Amino acid sequence: MLVIINYNLGNLKSIQNMIRKIGFESKITNNIEEIRGATKLILPGVGAFDNGMHNLKELGLISVLEKEILENKKPILGICLGMQLLTKKSEEGTLSGLGFIDAETKLFKLENTYKIPHMGWNTAKPIKKSKLFSEMENQENRFYFVHSYYVDCSNTDDILTVTKYGTEFVSMFEHENIIGAQFHPEKSHKFGMQLLKNFLENY
Repeated sequence: MLVIINYNLGNLKSIQNMIRKIGFESKITNNIEEIRGATKLILPGVGAFDNGMHNLKELGLISVLEKEILENKKPILGICLGMQLLTKKSEEGTLSGLGFIDAETKLFKLENTYKIPHMGWNTAKPIKKSKLFSEMENQENRFYFVHSYYVDCSNTDDILTVTKYGTEFVSMFEHENIIGAQFHPEKSHKFGMQLLKNFLENY
């Protein structure tokens, strides 16, 4: 069973609706036993980094996530803030992140011609092979973004896609079973549907 982790931040229902639309079932929960029983996990998120980490801690979810993802190697997809929480820390806050990937979250520092947050449709260009882009290799993949912060990966081998907005930034990472997407696949129509389908079928 796919579990969408409910830590009181994020558009959980829209993710669940998109997953249902492509023919899969999911459960929205913060129940520790249900998270332990999951086969795959999605960590969504909209909001501030410290709020996200505080909520995960208050719900007692950090240790179970460490066990299931780092030890049991269950696939996890972090979306937007969820992606950023997988990193070590963020310039947005003072709390440590989950640290599941060797990366930090940084604030965009762009010329005035580029508005922050980066909002709207943009392309995500794969720079390595991945099952996430099965049947998507020979097309321009466009996704919907809303963010003021981006992930800076220490290990370039972890970078899956890059996107250009004033500068080139990491829009997806993939390290073994740990995947992050800065954009919102649940708002990205056919491109998001295919990406989620690949995650659910191939991992």
